[in-house]
Amino acid sequence: MRFRWKGRIIFFATGNINKFNEARKVLAELDLAVAMIKVKALEIQSSSLNEIATASVEDAFSKCNLPIIVEDAGLFIDALNGFPGPYAAYVYKTIGNAGLLRLLRSERNREASFRSVIAYKSAEAEAPKLFSGDSHGIIVREERRGDGRSGFGFDPVFKPDESDKTFAEMGIEEKNLYSHRARALRSFAEWYRGL
Repeated sequence: MRFRWKGRIIFFATGNINKFNEARKVLAELDLAVAMIKVKALEIQSSSLNEIATASVEDAFSKCNLPIIVEDAGLFIDALNGFPGPYAAYVYKTIGNAGLLRLLRSERNREASFRSVIAYKSAEAEAPKLFSGDSHGIIVREERRGDGRSGFGFDPVFKPDESDKTFAEMGIEEKNLYSHRARALRSFAEWYRGL
């Protein structure tokens, strides 16, 4: 007997297994199946997450012709005038958490926001659909990792307003209660289920 999935499958174009695992958990809560697909999508340089996600999903869709989502996120720090913003991945690779904490060493204002944009494209959609989510919080004064197995990127230095823990101190389920990515994915899923 062969297994047959009765619903629709959404493909998530990402090479980041951490992002995929977070997305899989959120979408499973809403009875949506997602599969990770490694399509190298174009990543334009822009100060707009919407522009980056739109260009990426259009490029990914052109390569696979499957119903697909991409996600782009940024970390916006008030004291640094929104830096690193959409350049967060590059800044993390370049200076890491230690470098970011050095930039903020003498700053009293630690307020920051993570923002996520999910872009969806399919053969039925004339233009990509965009869904966003924010998580407001602060940059803590030193890395906090908890068990050391959770979180990635700037997660050890970001604490959402609704919790006393950094994202890295939380498991996936707890992080998904507060994260920008989970909020954007829920917004997408609610729309998608209405199709």
